[in-house]
Amino acid sequence: MNSAPSLPLISIITVNYNHSEVTCDMLQSLSQITYPNIEVIVIDNASPDDNPGIIKERFPWVTLILNAENLGFAGANNEGIQRSRGDYILLLNNDTVVTTGFLEPLIRKMQSDPLIGAISPKIKYFYEPDTLQFTGITPINPYTGRSQGIGFGKKDTGQFEIDTLSAFAHGAVMMISREAIRKIGLMSVAYFLYYEELDWGYRLRQAGYKIYYVHDSLVFHKESVSIGRLSPLKTYYLNRSRWLYIRRNVNGYKFLISILFQFFFSIPKNSFTYLLQGRKDLFLAYHSALWWHVKNLFKKDLFGNPCLNE
Repeated sequence: MNSAPSLPLISIITVNYNHSEVTCDMLQSLSQITYPNIEVIVIDNASPDDNPGIIKERFPWVTLILNAENLGFAGANNEGIQRSRGDYILLLNNDTVVTTGFLEPLIRKMQSDPLIGAISPKIKYFYEPDTLQFTGITPINPYTGRSQGIGFGKKDTGQFEIDTLSAFAHGAVMMISREAIRKIGLMSVAYFLYYEELDWGYRLRQAGYKIYYVHDSLVFHKESVSIGRLSPLKTYYLNRSRWLYIRRNVNGYKFLISILFQFFFSIPKNSFTYLLQGRKDLFLAYHSALWWHVKNLFKKDLFGNPCLNE
């Protein structure tokens, strides 16, 4: 891509797994943006049934890294960050389609205040372009491990046309400053999939940084192309990661209440629901996630964070 030295370099990092054609659609949209000073790094996470080579063939300006093993969302993005050179890092899901001017508002926002650590744009559903996916998110409830999306699922009628503080950025499109990464470290690889960006956001806020939703930047998200809705894989990692987030970030009496809530309400309720629905596969995935925590109850490296190497 063309560069302009007077403008900050933006490192755009995306992870591909078995969906090179989807990744190419995203890269095609990136090739039409108006901001000139970017580098794009694609990490193929050891796709077993795909030909990631087409990415480099069609978009020779991309840096393509072929992993020998699947490092998960956090591990692959961390690898891209380590290889990046930008002042700001943009993590971008491969199942997104960006608008031509989406980067400039994000950069202006990051440059407006050194205490802004991360931001996300307005995100809409690609297949329902009048429907919002992200305009901010509430803090995670320490007892349930859940948060609430602001504007999630609502029709866009212009009701979210102002930048607002958010408890977290959205993992599908998330810009973070290199300086913030230097301070708090990279994403925890203990998650593998889901909640890693929420954990990152919590650590940002604990370090004194602010996180914003930026209203005048727009990206469309195809959502769950890689693993699907209500799949056993999604059920396993979503619940494993939710409980890991609680273990890592909730302390004292709140942690005790959270454990009691999970064992006496959440786990029985979800288990019964899966069985009522005839979804034995989801029931088994859910309890496999629970068993993972039993096996790793005293594993200390679940609580560390890798550092940025420069």
